[in-house]
Amino acid sequence: MRFRLTPRETSFYDMFAASADNIVTGSKLLMELLGADSSARAEISERMRAAEHAGDDATHAIFHQLNSSFITPFDREDIYRLASSLDDIMDFMEEAVDLVVLYQVEELPKGVEQQIEVLARAAELTAEAMPNLRTMTNLTEYWIEVNRLENQADQIHRKLLAHLFNGKYDAIEVLKLKQIVDVLEEAADAFEHVANTVETIAVKES
Repeated sequence: MRFRLTPRETSFYDMFAASADNIVTGSKLLMELLGADSSARAEISERMRAAEHAGDDATHAIFHQLNSSFITPFDREDIYRLASSLDDIMDFMEEAVDLVVLYQVEELPKGVEQQIEVLARAAELTAEAMPNLRTMTNLTEYWIEVNRLENQADQIHRKLLAHLFNGKYDAIEVLKLKQIVDVLEEAADAFEHVANTVETIAVKES
């Protein structure tokens, strides 16, 4: 790790950890959605919206700290990219839940639970990794595993699309369900973006 002669603003570490913990909350709400009937989904959607707003607040706090700090723990563009990518994850998860409610989806297609399980595992790994930015240790396994999970998510997504287009669903239902599974896939991609940013930071700081 590079030796620095100047003090660094360390509150970023806590804010990144808080943002990642909020993502875990969002992933748990996604899991809860799977077992909920249509009457309970609106309430889950409200809690997800509150979590997404908390994520926005966390992101804005990071940006504010970035703009007011003379010395940062690592490159400013990496701080911005990491905060933005974490925010994207929450945005996609909230969008998926909102679409399920707005489209009044009665039953999610088989395979969506696998998508959400991948997202939940990626959320746990991300929350575990963020505190390690402070020391830049024990991060390699994190970004390797998240990249593996994203590849798994790609495979699940392709199988889901094949299932949706097998003729079982009418055209309107296909459009609704495809949009939902596509957004969940975008959430998996966003987790990979976070992991790739962490890898970039670690390489620069080594």
